[in-house]
Amino acid sequence: ERSLQTLSLVTISVLVTLAIGVPLGVWAGRRPGVERMLRPILDAMQTVPAYSYLLPFVLFLGTGSPPALAATVVFALPPAVRLTALGIRSVPPTTLEVAQAFGTTSRQTLRKVQMPLAKPSIMLGVNQTIMMALGMVVIAAVVGAEGLGREVLDALKLLNVGDALNAGIAIVMMAIVLDRVTTAWSQRERVRRGRSVRIAGR
Repeated sequence: ERSLQTLSLVTISVLVTLAIGVPLGVWAGRRPGVERMLRPILDAMQTVPAYSYLLPFVLFLGTGSPPALAATVVFALPPAVRLTALGIRSVPPTTLEVAQAFGTTSRQTLRKVQMPLAKPSIMLGVNQTIMMALGMVVIAAVVGAEGLGREVLDALKLLNVGDALNAGIAIVMMAIVLDRVTTAWSQRERVRRGRSVRIAGR
């Protein structure tokens, strides 16, 4: 039950983070001025201690899962934005020129050229977002979030090393499983794209 509570918190926070981070990353990748504006904000989000996020959210949202979710989103947002922007900027200019020569609009270029080519970098951002969300599990338990983090926190209060170790191992196993799932999906997409390119070349 604790593992499912942790998985639900991580899943929802990752989905919310990606819903915000990927569009921001695309915007920053296509507009250098936006990237320069977001850079100090993202640096601050990665530098400020995670506990510092909790207090303002607790003041506005109370205790429980909502402030934990909000703090996790803020903590995990920078890699999603940075790696999405990196993937968009890494698309070769010659590829964009060919797409424009065929008369594609800006939206078509983004959807059919830039996003597919940037997918490996975006998937790396998804992977990092999941890992950072899992890193907030124990900190989120401080404000009342349920799950394995609460198990670790309760064990620390009682100096129960065994329960804390069990919960920590469960978190690590969950991280390994989620990492393998996202990595396998990314590799399968890369193989499928390479196969399509070979077929088109014939």
